[in-house]
Amino acid sequence: MRKIFLLTLLACCMLLGAVAQAAQITDVKWGVNKADVLRIVVDVTDTAGYAVDMEGDTLNLTVNADKGAQVPHSKAVKSSLADSLKIVDKGSYTVVRVPLKQRLLEKSYKAFVLRKDPATGRPFRVVLDVTPRQASYSGSGAATTVVSNRPVVSNRPTKNNSSIKKNTVIKTSTAADKKADKKKSSSKKKNDNKKNTVAAKTETTVNKPVNKSDTDKLAVIKGNGRFRTSGGLDGKIITLDAGHGGSDPGAIGSDGTKEKNITLSITKMVKEILEQKGAKVYMTRTTDVDVFGPNASDAEELQARVNVGEKYNSDMFVSLHINSSVNKNVGGFSTYYYPKTDNDLRLAKNIQNKLAANFGVDDLGVRQANFYVIKRISMPAVLVEMCFISNEKELTLMKGQWFQKKTARLIAEGIEKYFA
Repeated sequence: MRKIFLLTLLACCMLLGAVAQAAQITDVKWGVNKADVLRIVVDVTDTAGYAVDMEGDTLNLTVNADKGAQVPHSKAVKSSLADSLKIVDKGSYTVVRVPLKQRLLEKSYKAFVLRKDPATGRPFRVVLDVTPRQASYSGSGAATTVVSNRPVVSNRPTKNNSSIKKNTVIKTSTAADKKADKKKSSSKKKNDNKKNTVAAKTETTVNKPVNKSDTDKLAVIKGNGRFRTSGGLDGKIITLDAGHGGSDPGAIGSDGTKEKNITLSITKMVKEILEQKGAKVYMTRTTDVDVFGPNASDAEELQARVNVGEKYNSDMFVSLHINSSVNKNVGGFSTYYYPKTDNDLRLAKNIQNKLAANFGVDDLGVRQANFYVIKRISMPAVLVEMCFISNEKELTLMKGQWFQKKTARLIAEGIEKYFA
């Protein structure tokens, strides 16, 4: 009996220890940017899943973490979207409720996570961005929001005990990856099992091009600044953006491989190939650093990358990333564009077609997304997701020189074809 008692006591202690280590919400904050986008940030002590859903006129953000005693039950909000938010303790999870003052457009709320950063003291954060109707960009019918990639999902029950879907998109980006995204194009329908791969990092709108010269094939953006779209690689100015870096490792593989290191290696290879063919190439970063600085906000860091392309009056901007998914079986290449000029889609197709035709992995196709760096820059731009670090087979591939060199060569070939 004594032995049984001791074993029972030990089990109880272990259970209490596990409970003590459960993720806990330490703060819930809000803010509104110049585009009137309402951002809600939930600080959590450890990694936590989440989900977003609408319940009538209330937007709910469910986080798989306990509500800390110091977190208030409600907060006043000054926004065109809401006057307050409520933080409801559900025991093993917490719901942040946002009673809305206006009906939202489709896809006008996006959620994402920001990883814990010991170097800067930033905790793990779940972020929800909500865009009012007037912030939608002209002609699209879709609202634009500030989002990242890398979806995290929750299997916690909602108030009506229905299950929150696993492996659903809440996005690009991205994503940065989040809430189930309705696929409208035929190409996306073919990849229904890969819905959690889309990501988006978006902010305020960018004007569409004013006009285009048919004689010299130079596109004009916002009435000033020109970019060249033909005539071969020789003399063209290209800015390459190695995704993440410094305090931001990006996605991390099961063996600790960091996205920021893979993107930098491949970006350097692309630069070398393009320069050998006569292009002038700049990189947003050439080492493992934050482009703006280690204490920058997301917008500051992304804008710093955009600024490099603008500074050198680039003809093209290409951002290279590695994708990640909660579905370990998802894999393949994808290329994202934002239709701000007549050439963004054409550039995306040229690069994606080269990658898709020469690798034995899935072709996830060309997709439109609101990634900050491809939307806020004036010249044609794309963001390439070079397979999935969450897929064990592709993780092994991307660490090898063969994969990196071939990927770099094919991206360079796609760029060259664009200028042909």
